[in-house]
Amino acid sequence: MDRHLDPLLRELMGAELRAERHRQRRTLAEVAAAAGLSMQHLSDVERGRKDPSSELLAAILGALGIDLPLLLLRAADGALVGAPVLELRSTPSAPTLAPGHPGTHPAGMRPEGPGVRLLAAA
Repeated sequence: MDRHLDPLLRELMGAELRAERHRQRRTLAEVAAAAGLSMQHLSDVERGRKDPSSELLAAILGALGIDLPLLLLRAADGALVGAPVLELRSTPSAPTLAPGHPGTHPAGMRPEGPGVRLLAAA
């Protein structure tokens, strides 16, 4: 099997399900019982070993109290970590905001000017 397509969606979603469970300080047993499945099955889903059906995923999400769009956004965000980024910038003519202004960035993090971030495709 060609593994250049890593990570798989089931791995990304599983990692986010586990992270959410940990954020809630809940055990595998608690969430599995609330979702109506075995601890082993939930563990396999969290580790990305099992691809959950839409019904099973809905049960897990219900037990965690989160919705599918949030899970997918978090999974997508996790997939982008470390992805190559190309930044295009115009001339640095944007006004500089005073420190503490709501639109300011931490020191050294403010873009030079307006720009667009593009993710590089493999």
